[in-house]
Amino acid sequence: MDDLFSSEDDDHLLDLDYHPYARKRPLSSSLYSDEYEETDEESNRQKLYLVSYRWWKEAQRSVADQIGGVLYTVLSNNDDADSEIVLDLRKEESSGTRDKAGEVASGREYALVNEALWLRTLKWHNDRKTSEEDARYPFVAEDQSQEVFALLIRLSFSPETNSLLVKISLKDNTVDLYRRACSIFSYQSELFQIWDFSGQTSQFVMNEMINLPNISPGKLGKEILLELHVHGFFVSTNDTNERLTEWSKTENSFGKSRVKTNKSSDNPSTYLTLTDALLSGTGYRGIGLLGLTGLQNLGNTCFMNSAIQCLVHTPQLVDYFLGDYQKDINYENPLGMNGELALAFGELLRKLWAPGAMPVAPRMFKFKLAKFAPQFSGYNQHDSQEFLAFLLDGLHEDLNRVKCKPYIEAKDAEGRPGEEVADEYWQNHLARNDSIIVDVCQGQYRSILVCHICKKVSVTFDPFMYLTLPLPSTTMRTMTVTVFSSDGIVLPTPFTVTVPKCGRLKDLVDTLSVACSLRNDETLLVAEIFKNQIFRLLDEPSDSLALIRDADKLVAYRLPKVNETYPLVVFSHQQLKRPYSFGVMASNWKPFGVPVVARIQDFSSGSEIRNQFLKLLSPFLMPVEDVVNDYDGDETGNTINENSKMEDIVSSSVPDSDAGSDSGAENDFHLNAGFKFYLVNKMEPVEIKMNEPVPISRFTKKLDISIHWSDKMIEKYDTCLLSSLPEVFKPQLFTGRPQESISLYKCLQGFLQEEPLGPDDMWYCPRCKKPRQANKKLDLWRLPEILVIHLKRFSYSRFFKNKLETYVDFPIHDLNLSNYISHIDGQISNCYQLYAISNHYGGMGGGHYTAFVDYGHGRWYEFDDDRVFAVNEDRIKTSAAYVLFYRRVREV
Repeated sequence: MDDLFSSEDDDHLLDLDYHPYARKRPLSSSLYSDEYEETDEESNRQKLYLVSYRWWKEAQRSVADQIGGVLYTVLSNNDDADSEIVLDLRKEESSGTRDKAGEVASGREYALVNEALWLRTLKWHNDRKTSEEDARYPFVAEDQSQEVFALLIRLSFSPETNSLLVKISLKDNTVDLYRRACSIFSYQSELFQIWDFSGQTSQFVMNEMINLPNISPGKLGKEILLELHVHGFFVSTNDTNERLTEWSKTENSFGKSRVKTNKSSDNPSTYLTLTDALLSGTGYRGIGLLGLTGLQNLGNTCFMNSAIQCLVHTPQLVDYFLGDYQKDINYENPLGMNGELALAFGELLRKLWAPGAMPVAPRMFKFKLAKFAPQFSGYNQHDSQEFLAFLLDGLHEDLNRVKCKPYIEAKDAEGRPGEEVADEYWQNHLARNDSIIVDVCQGQYRSILVCHICKKVSVTFDPFMYLTLPLPSTTMRTMTVTVFSSDGIVLPTPFTVTVPKCGRLKDLVDTLSVACSLRNDETLLVAEIFKNQIFRLLDEPSDSLALIRDADKLVAYRLPKVNETYPLVVFSHQQLKRPYSFGVMASNWKPFGVPVVARIQDFSSGSEIRNQFLKLLSPFLMPVEDVVNDYDGDETGNTINENSKMEDIVSSSVPDSDAGSDSGAENDFHLNAGFKFYLVNKMEPVEIKMNEPVPISRFTKKLDISIHWSDKMIEKYDTCLLSSLPEVFKPQLFTGRPQESISLYKCLQGFLQEEPLGPDDMWYCPRCKKPRQANKKLDLWRLPEILVIHLKRFSYSRFFKNKLETYVDFPIHDLNLSNYISHIDGQISNCYQLYAISNHYGGMGGGHYTAFVDYGHGRWYEFDDDRVFAVNEDRIKTSAAYVLFYRRVREV
């Protein structure tokens, strides 16, 4: 094999910080392959930690797969302890388990572990301590600092004694660190033991044994420089500051300095001593709360940070990625990412769980992610659920234990028990997919399809990674629509109705018909008004209400059903711009008011159109006294006869049929002077003559007529009322929509209810041998340990995007799905507890993601990118909840 420790360095030094994943890469790659580069040098190093064996062993009692180690008996040779400590490590033949090793008189036993195992053990102790002390110390001594310090040691192999020599020198370490080492290791001629669970010493010895012919007799092998992190060894000193000052004066003299240790005959209270906690192996002070490390926002990466924080606080995933997960990496899976995504995620998780960590910048993780998912490259905004789905699928493929996926043909389920078919589908799935993601996050549901034509029933059982629950269509919205009557009596009236937010136009018409007391012989024609014109007629009952925005303005015209076959006439209003000259055409006229409509049968003369228009305007006539006051005097100050004014007002509003021939002629003169009617077509407007037929085709279904108003007519009619039209919904100042609330169970019912598949989602019927419409029904069959629920807040249509702000009332401690699962297994609990939430604040155009995480015992924290702070449990339920993370708990 290659000499993994060869070096061309003149001092014969080599860094033993092995790459943690080198041995798991393909065989063609060497341990220090240049193909694997990291921007962060620290992520390339396998750190070693020295801890108390008892402290390490306590956590291992809860681990099913016990880790074997190599046992060394250590003799401390400290003839020159003032400048160097020498430890002689000799392997015991009874290595492997603790029970075979002999007891050491001093009771001093230590463990050598890698960073991942250290973090895993540290988390176990931290969790236990937080649980035990939760009642007394809700935040678990966060003010205490844990002693973790690094020593530079030199490791070499002695062929004569077949042992390892470890040198801790003042030359390689600061004075403070060296005197700590003296307090731990400088017991003259006293034996102690070290268990190596990292495997690094065995690898080093094996390499040195291969190189024995190159080692001169009586000499040691090559020395390597190793950074050893020491954790849990507390030293105490009186007069610490004074001694530090004294020692700092000799720090640069290396071997010439005189170091006093606890073996000195001087007063030991002046110097470093080992605490009782070290000897007992217990009583380590808490290292503070682990896992409360934020993620820096690299630019619109809050979606990624939110989802990652939820995943890295999933208990099963934390334990897995703090362990030896590299053994499961599948480098041969063409659907995977060569293990790079799993490695990047594992490194990121360990950084987030490292004690005392500063906010982490996930640049390397994002780089690896974008390499395989270009849609997440750059700094655009993304959906956290879409990112989560890709990440879980990518981790599964990278960690899939199945190297070669077998081809399995699904059998027909017809005539067989559901339990038998479900188990067969599940075993077929596991034969091709076996990873920690499948173990923890995947469940199974039953899908039933029934053909509309032949009634063929198809039953399949499919896996799921998460549940996407639609917010039921009973989620409502309020809409204001102004109803115009065509009877010439009732003024326009606005009605505010409540309709399904995802409903159809038919729902709006039906609700509005009830609100305005629509008669059986009437119908409603809904239209959208824009810039005083009918922008579009909403006459298709199946049109979605989502196409109607809150800022739109809607009217509904009450029309007789008997006239539905007659052409629809739309009267739009025009008035002169100022300055003006009455009679000037087109360019000086501008629209105003809301158009009125009617269905007309007789177009033999323009007067029929005029009469129908005047009838529609009747409700807008100003009260007589108001008009009289306007004419109390003319411009010259002369008084006008009141009777003549009244006659003028009344006569202008009376149709020809209600007056004599003389008065009719006079009315024609007044009306012709007050209103002018123009037929609008693709060419130029054509004026409609009162005593001539209207120039239209008998096949015309809709006429647009423009009415030019004189100032005199504008004064006689309430044009302000004619122009008043409210928006569909306009929030009041400092108020918003009424808070809509719906239960999570209601969302689940909507997900499980039977629904027809539309024409765009046809199903290929195996009996009909062609695509058919069918009814589809989903049932939950097998639930995962970790249940991820995605609330479908975002909806997309051809024209618009929308976000539902509905408040979903979800359980925190007692989500019980026993009534929603079709297959009940009495040995498996169907109860879940919430432990994380991915939140989205804002709308479609822009927003921000955060995460809520349960740290245990009702202590919740909010992760807002690099900011982490405590939050009360009663504040985690908001309308921003987007993805919910539940873990299975035992039924109460």
